[in-house]
Amino acid sequence: MTTLVLEKDPLAVNVSLTPRHLTIELADGRRVSVPLEWYPRLLEASKVERQHWRLLGDGYAIEWPEVDEHIGVEGLLAGRSSGENARSLNRWLASRAKQKKQAKASATRKPSTKEAAKS
Repeated sequence: MTTLVLEKDPLAVNVSLTPRHLTIELADGRRVSVPLEWYPRLLEASKVERQHWRLLGDGYAIEWPEVDEHIGVEGLLAGRSSGENARSLNRWLASRAKQKKQAKASATRKPSTKEAAKS
């Protein structure tokens, strides 16, 4: 039996997303595309949240801070999906819904007399 040994660590240099796929461009010129369903938080994220990513280290992983998603390039190449369980995802979705509701309420809230006097 032979074992796969990587010549060098795979590093991401760019990321792109469509409504259905996540595509990672690697430093060696390869592009890897996986279904967005593999990462439910990205699937649920807004277009703006999906576009706000950053590379970690030299590109060993990608992070989406607003949705608390981190994807290691090596794991992606190995075919590993998120692995988040349904309970954790549902808890995260509920938290997002609550935050959106609170943001909407504060945006439509009328200023108090003190706040109005300051403006």
